[in-house]
Amino acid sequence: MSFEVLVIIILNVFFTYKGFNDYRFFEKFRFKISDIRNNESFRLISSGFLHVDNPHLIFNMITFYFFGDIVLNVFGTFWFICIYIGSLLLGNLFSLIIHRNKPNYSAVGASGAVTGILFSAILTYPDLKLALLFFPIPIPGYIFGLLYLAYTFYGMKNLNDGIGHSAHLGGAIGGILLSILLIPEIIIISFKSVILLLLVTIFGTFFYKK
Repeated sequence: MSFEVLVIIILNVFFTYKGFNDYRFFEKFRFKISDIRNNESFRLISSGFLHVDNPHLIFNMITFYFFGDIVLNVFGTFWFICIYIGSLLLGNLFSLIIHRNKPNYSAVGASGAVTGILFSAILTYPDLKLALLFFPIPIPGYIFGLLYLAYTFYGMKNLNDGIGHSAHLGGAIGGILLSILLIPEIIIISFKSVILLLLVTIFGTFFYKK
């Protein structure tokens, strides 16, 4: 594991546990529509270092652990951090738009950033295959990405668990677009993955609105 990935994991663990043990801290830095509209835009970033519980934290950090170094090795430290923070920010901005008519909507999680890293890794390594604990047969990376998006759509429609499911979608868009911006050849190298993931992401957005 690289130093950069380790530092981001440590920051997430530190601030998450600070939030577990200090309710006022958690309330001050979580994503909440009404507070963001009240000039507390720092919540668009700070909420990405908080989590609702240990499973939420562990799932995000394990996913980040497996894919972070792939993106880091391709883009280098500076752009790796830009993709992470950029996906986090775009994910929360997407949530802000999706839930604009819900002033009391709130959420936390690094999911937008982690999803951006995940999708960046899938696009930069089109032959990437993943073997999951509950499904040991390796599957193509883009299939995993589609399954992840399907879970995101379900969470956006049906779950009210404090997890920023809509941020997954915005983070995915961020990871895809930022990767293409930095390496335009990705469109050719991973054409099938790019088209499939973008189409499903756009479709999911309209599906949620309905």
